[in-house]
Amino acid sequence: MTTSPRTALITGASAGIGAAFAHHLAARGYQLLLVARRDDRLRELAAQLTTRHDVRCEVFAADLTDPAAPAAVLDHADRQGLNIDILINNAGLSGKTAFADTPWEVLAGEIQLMMTAQTQLAHLVIPGMKERRWGRIVNLSSVAAFAPPAASLLYTGIKSYVLNTSQALDMELKPHGIHVTALCPGFTRTEFHDVMGTRDRADHLPGILWQQPDAVVTEGWAAVMKGKPVCVPGTVNKISAAAMKPLPIRLGYLAGKILNPFKNS
Repeated sequence: MTTSPRTALITGASAGIGAAFAHHLAARGYQLLLVARRDDRLRELAAQLTTRHDVRCEVFAADLTDPAAPAAVLDHADRQGLNIDILINNAGLSGKTAFADTPWEVLAGEIQLMMTAQTQLAHLVIPGMKERRWGRIVNLSSVAAFAPPAASLLYTGIKSYVLNTSQALDMELKPHGIHVTALCPGFTRTEFHDVMGTRDRADHLPGILWQQPDAVVTEGWAAVMKGKPVCVPGTVNKISAAAMKPLPIRLGYLAGKILNPFKNS
């Protein structure tokens, strides 16, 4: 009996860490469903991956700040006959102006993209993963999740939400063969700072603080396959995260697993 290759859904796949995940997984024979706003960039990437690795690569242009987008993505996957075995929740952005000076529509889009859409996509794919007894979910958090709150920004709070909910899901789903990992990179050489208009400031940071997307992805994928609920890639980031958190990551995870007063199963 022939078994179909497993399929990975990657959001924010047109550049940066998302594109690096696409290359990494295609090289390992996974089928791909690439999602981002820029259809032309997605199709260019899909053509490269198909030619280089001989894998099926579908694309779906969607703006995940739209509340209807997550369901539309999974409807497209169903129409294409794709079972989502791997979810890489990578799409993200950061606000550039003070909270009080930012229109609500912009703030709502930030929350929708990095909290609601990410959570909804996981909720939509988990039932199939449970049925097949195998699944991998990587949620892009940030080393900022370990930092004190930053003035004006929702970013640290959002990334803390991603860190905490990823661990909670991992506790629930691991008995079903599903691993969930919060990937918490630091400064990564992508288009992020160009889009946010902070490139000049970012370029003045010491080179030792920076990682390439491929390095982040390699460490993150290894972590989710090993069942690690949190991955802070890179030595400098590990030191920073440890210095900012009073409890070591492993002890915090264990305490949350054992001492949860709301656990009902």
